[in-house]
Amino acid sequence: MDAAKLQQLQEAILAGNVPQIVLATISTALDMRSSDIHIEPERSTTRIRYRVDGVLRRVVEYPPNMHPAVVSRIKIMSNLKIDEQRIPQDGRTAVTTKDGREMDLRVSTFPTVNGEKIVMRIQDKSRKIPTLEELGIAGNSMKYLKKGLDAPNGVILTSGPTGSGKTTTLYSCMNILNTPEVNILTIEDPVEIQMEGLNQSQVHSDINYTFASGLRTALRQDPDIIMVGEIRDRETIDVAIESALTGHLVFSTIHTNSAVETLTRISNMGIPAYLMTSTVNLIIAQRLVRKICANCKQEMTIGPELMERVKRALAALHPDEAATVDPAVLQGLKFYQGKGCDTCGGVGYFGRVGIYEVMWMNNKIRKMILDNASTMDIEKAAMETGMVTLEQAGAIKALLGQTTLEEVYSVAREAEVTSEKAKPVNAVSAPTEAAPEALPSPSVPLPKP
Repeated sequence: MDAAKLQQLQEAILAGNVPQIVLATISTALDMRSSDIHIEPERSTTRIRYRVDGVLRRVVEYPPNMHPAVVSRIKIMSNLKIDEQRIPQDGRTAVTTKDGREMDLRVSTFPTVNGEKIVMRIQDKSRKIPTLEELGIAGNSMKYLKKGLDAPNGVILTSGPTGSGKTTTLYSCMNILNTPEVNILTIEDPVEIQMEGLNQSQVHSDINYTFASGLRTALRQDPDIIMVGEIRDRETIDVAIESALTGHLVFSTIHTNSAVETLTRISNMGIPAYLMTSTVNLIIAQRLVRKICANCKQEMTIGPELMERVKRALAALHPDEAATVDPAVLQGLKFYQGKGCDTCGGVGYFGRVGIYEVMWMNNKIRKMILDNASTMDIEKAAMETGMVTLEQAGAIKALLGQTTLEEVYSVAREAEVTSEKAKPVNAVSAPTEAAPEALPSPSVPLPKP
């Protein structure tokens, strides 16, 4: 944390200089690599917190009597109604830093019993789009993702909770595919990074310009590749599948917990199994974990129960993936943590890295979906044919000293299929009766191309 910037913020609060408080709040947040600024009124004080590497940190407080003036200042900056305090409002403003970086601030107000809460989302418009390697994709996951990018048509989905880096992954894929020979259209909400060579469009639900209508229009724009911000409903996935069937490569995000559960979600939207298997090429599940601070990294010991859990996960690791990791690392089972220093602000973490679960839709998995197999059986078959689970990917990153096991297990569940002896792939058969988690195949008419 920049002590000088923090001191400027504290001095502005003591002097009651509202414009300076707002500027110093934003400036300090940028220096701390913050993604969101929270200004929260409480009964006896107003606190400012920053979200750094996915975790909120309390920074400073100021008296509650100054809060209305701070809110008004931020509302003026982002063209919001100053006199409207009963309903939430959304706005945006642009900020240019002293070193010339352009920032987009998305401002949201929320009425509470103690006054209006403000959240400012910081978007660095000048930030470089990371490569797939920089995101943390490796081994079999990288192999399958590159295979998916080489496909002439089909649907590629990335899933995970809000803030898990799904859009960044899609941008990295677009960066690879972005050549003068192809026409790439994106329909986003909002357009987070403007990229040269892409035709990017922002949806406006208030005038009925939605993902589904935008996608239908995109098909009339002679596209080769289409990126849709999110699949939220039946209509959007219908058009996405129609696009894939008519020879387009479609990228999108969807909210599910794992790659296999995405199949259930699509099925629950009413998409029949034969359409799912003929269009979906690749499903990515991802999470972000904090990286151990390189300045204060040290070895740590873990309990026997956690060690057994890691051993079970690594025992089910596909041989192709194991071959990409140094055997000494896999056998040594050494884990690390950050002690805490000035560089990381005493938390032991600095920056974030992704862990990825990439499921390639091979013929084995296609047949199981058509046979109405359970998600457990499909996950087992996917692992036996090369898929690396979130837990396994996280355990490898922990062994390599990139993150801690605590971080990994805060975002990845233990795969139940690793706890029992894995059956050979050809021994996995469809259940005679549909289990509760089975994938239904409702009779839905084929979308018209």
